[in-house]
Amino acid sequence: MDNSVRDGTTGDGRVVWDVVDGPIGPLLLLVTPRGLAGVVFHARPEVCERFLARAAARLGVPPERDPRAPLLAEAIRQLTAYLSGGLREFSLPLDWSLLPGEAGFNGRVLRELAASVPYGTVTGYGELARRVGRPGGAQAVGMAMGANPLPVVVPCHRVVESDGGVGGFSGGLETKRRLLALEGVLPEPLF
Repeated sequence: MDNSVRDGTTGDGRVVWDVVDGPIGPLLLLVTPRGLAGVVFHARPEVCERFLARAAARLGVPPERDPRAPLLAEAIRQLTAYLSGGLREFSLPLDWSLLPGEAGFNGRVLRELAASVPYGTVTGYGELARRVGRPGGAQAVGMAMGANPLPVVVPCHRVVESDGGVGGFSGGLETKRRLLALEGVLPEPLF
């Protein structure tokens, strides 16, 4: 790994992106000089265009497509390894700039999720609310999951309903089931 990946930069200060095809469909990955800032499901051209316009407005710089940028290449490598079952924990610097109110409740919830719910395990919305000091805040945790700019890497697919239901997911319920099956939490779909 080169120095730019270790120090969490794109190597030249640019905001870069690319689309990766995989078993859960195309994903757009966006990297800033601070780290991985966005993972977007269903990365069809119109979805990419809308997301990149919002990211440019929020970050103040238009993203450039460059899969060879060091940190983006490393993010692609790790995500591909995870989706093929060869990686259980991401080791990427994260940039929370695309999370509205990143220091507020949503940020606390997502950081707690990333730190305390490892591969192959799940937690409930209510349990996660309790962990961040807001007992009874299960719905608010659900809203935080929906605001997650880094799904898969910050594993909101590991948050489920207390009655055993899988709950919602920005990538769709089938994608959530597939990720949980990949991690051994659910059985693999038959077809």
